[in-house]
Amino acid sequence: MSITVIIHVQGGDAILGDMEEMPDPLSNYVVFTNVRARDGKPVIYIDREATRVLFPWHRISFLETLPSEEDHEDFETFFRD
Repeated sequence: MSITVIIHVQGGDAILGDMEEMPDPLSNYVVFTNVRARDGKPVIYIDREATRVLFPWHRISFLETLPSEEDHEDFETFFRD
């Protein structure tokens, strides 16, 4: 299961990417796949043929995780007729 995140890169616009697992804070870099702009378009500074992108931790301000399909719970709704 991949985790979709918003990557806030220092000095740049936020972009979207997927991760296989939450990153280790002790590692030097974070690995992302399917990196794209927030509107779904390709990121201009990443080659279209790239399958993985490694960002060093010191270039990332913070990461936001987006809810996956598993995070959405089904709620029973009651309607009054």
